Amino acid sequence: MSIYDTLNSQQQEAVFRTEGPVLILAGAGSGKTRVLTHRIAYLIEEKGVNPWNIMAITFTNKAAEEMRDRVDKLVGFGAESVWVSTFHSSCVRILRRYIDRLGYSNNFTIYDTDDQKTLMKDICKRLNIDTKVYKERAIMSAVSSAKDELISPEEYELNTMGDFGKKKIALAYKEYQKQLKKNNALDFDDLIVKTVELFQACPDVLESYQERFRYLMVDEYQDTNTAQFKFVSLLASKYQNLCVVGDDDQSIYKFRGANIGNILGYEKVFPNAKVIKLEQNYRSTQNILNSANEVIRNNLGRKSKTLWTDNEEGALLHFRQFMNGFEEAEYITGDISQKVREGECSYKDCAILYRTNAQSRLFEEKFLMSNIPYKMVGGVNFYARKEIKDLLAYLKTVDNARDDIAVRRIINVPKRGIGLTTITRVQDYADANGISFYDALRTADEIPSLGRGAAKIRPFVTFIQSLRSKAEYLSVTELLDDIIEETGYVADLKAEDTDEANARIENIDELITKVVTYEEGTDTPSLGEFLEEVALIADIDTVDTNSDRVLMMTLHSAKGLEFPYVYMAGMEDGIFPSYMTIVADDPTEIEEERRLCYVGITRAMKDLTLTCAQQRMIRGETQYNKVSRFIREIPRELVDMGQSFQERKVKDIPLPSGFQQMRQAFKSQAFQPRQFEVKKSEGLSYGVGDTVKHIKFGVGIVENIAEGGKDYEVTVNFDKAGVKKMFASFAKLKKI
Repeated sequence: MSIYDTLNSQQQEAVFRTEGPVLILAGAGSGKTRVLTHRIAYLIEEKGVNPWNIMAITFTNKAAEEMRDRVDKLVGFGAESVWVSTFHSSCVRILRRYIDRLGYSNNFTIYDTDDQKTLMKDICKRLNIDTKVYKERAIMSAVSSAKDELISPEEYELNTMGDFGKKKIALAYKEYQKQLKKNNALDFDDLIVKTVELFQACPDVLESYQERFRYLMVDEYQDTNTAQFKFVSLLASKYQNLCVVGDDDQSIYKFRGANIGNILGYEKVFPNAKVIKLEQNYRSTQNILNSANEVIRNNLGRKSKTLWTDNEEGALLHFRQFMNGFEEAEYITGDISQKVREGECSYKDCAILYRTNAQSRLFEEKFLMSNIPYKMVGGVNFYARKEIKDLLAYLKTVDNARDDIAVRRIINVPKRGIGLTTITRVQDYADANGISFYDALRTADEIPSLGRGAAKIRPFVTFIQSLRSKAEYLSVTELLDDIIEETGYVADLKAEDTDEANARIENIDELITKVVTYEEGTDTPSLGEFLEEVALIADIDTVDTNSDRVLMMTLHSAKGLEFPYVYMAGMEDGIFPSYMTIVADDPTEIEEERRLCYVGITRAMKDLTLTCAQQRMIRGETQYNKVSRFIREIPRELVDMGQSFQERKVKDIPLPSGFQQMRQAFKSQAFQPRQFEVKKSEGLSYGVGDTVKHIKFGVGIVENIAEGGKDYEVTVNFDKAGVKKMFASFAKLKKI
């Protein structure tokens, strides 16, 4: 039996069609890697093509290694001559031979992100660019985007159209490229750009590689940018034997420069291209695929395809709507625990997917409390993230200035020009006199070796002292807000205006939410107690050597993976799709989010649970969001709406216990936001019109009392704090 007999008819067609341009539209879980490796084997064994003449390009080293291993197993002798590598690796190999044609030496250096930032910093100084207005990282991001689109510094300058900000970036871009060449260095984007320049400037070099790579294959073609597309199309322009594999429905990296037009417009560039659709899915149940098909069908910018499978129809999708994010995290934690306890699955079979890393905090805390092993993919533990550690270090310094580690961490955050030499001299003085690092900072004027360095330390000490004096009467939330405001921490991140900076801001917002939640749930909140609670959670979070753990990751990180049990959390308009895409003028923004949803759904092999909350705390404030439009696009007959939770009636009492709260939350119908009903305030010691006192906000008058599913929502007009809405059980209001 031939190795090709194991392929389905569409896969066979893709393997046997070796001549001319081919576009393989490979749906999720349709076996595209198998097709590519069998295609290489077929070219070598059946078509007699020299392995030397075959090139296969992937996006990651891991994918390249996997493809190389599979080809070796299929072909054996000669397979090592096939060129299997990433775009960047391929270009480095070409440039090492021929970059001298562009005026560089062949022993060029490749700059990483830190090298680029250092260089850009020097350039901004030289050009008198104010880095408080134009952050180095923002300039680098603009330069990178220009390179992705093959826009030279000269062309960028012409396109500024009188925009002062863009002119500054154009100046920096020009000088940056000049300095790179002077240093005989390339950044990562240059590796592709310079190879394209080389091919365009030196036809003989291009022809030599066209002769060598007569058969080209490109994986994940939907993720290519303009520069990568140009590189591939130049190589393939002579023999036209270009086979690209991808799925336009899984194009989710626009923010990295990916151009979905490359796959959608493939037939315009290669008019005689053969399009083959791989629609048979080997991963998921039919119900999961039907749901994915229905969601993605709402996108206009796509090539029509419908996934199907020979697998069983499978269970319905589960949809659960909760009162808030805590109940959502509690339910998912409990559901995973139950499945593992009953032997239905292992921890490693489960994955929690969310839109942003900031959403992980509640799940991490619940998992730690429930002793469930987990691993964060594409992110670190919430309390181990730099921005969180920085802000917690400020709070620790205010609470206990003898914590030298915390003080040393923040002494230059934000940058205050206090050098390592100064810090070392202060530490030496502290050690010699047997005092803490912070006490030594307070007496910096008495340290003879510091000289002018003492003047830079004074403002830091003054700031910490003012925070310590305020800590006696400010709440933890107010103290944290003060730190963020005075240090300009979030303002600096906003000025960077990169995806990474925005993700860090979201994490800081989540920390604020954590503080507010702590204060609302504690009778006498204090800074020391809050730090203790956080420390306990972080201390328990040790690395588990056992690989049997639940995986948590963003939807972007989940691409290419599969799990028997998938939980997609935070399915609310404003979170997923994000608020920015909902209000965007460009309709393709929401289509990108829908593709991300499609990717999430198609990660599930046998069971998919979608969850949302009626109210969620974001940036320390309660927001009320509608159920995600993507949920509403799934036909009701494919979804288990959670009706089974209504078989037992819960006795109505004013303030139900935690267990009964959960039961009542499950009783609520999905897709129908729970309405607050104004009811008589029986069970409370106060009523509308009464004067009450709050531990933090002081004295106020009760304006309204409404009953939600689990608690009373009380509206109070405070004398100093104004109108506040709060839950009665948290507020602890006292009638006076």
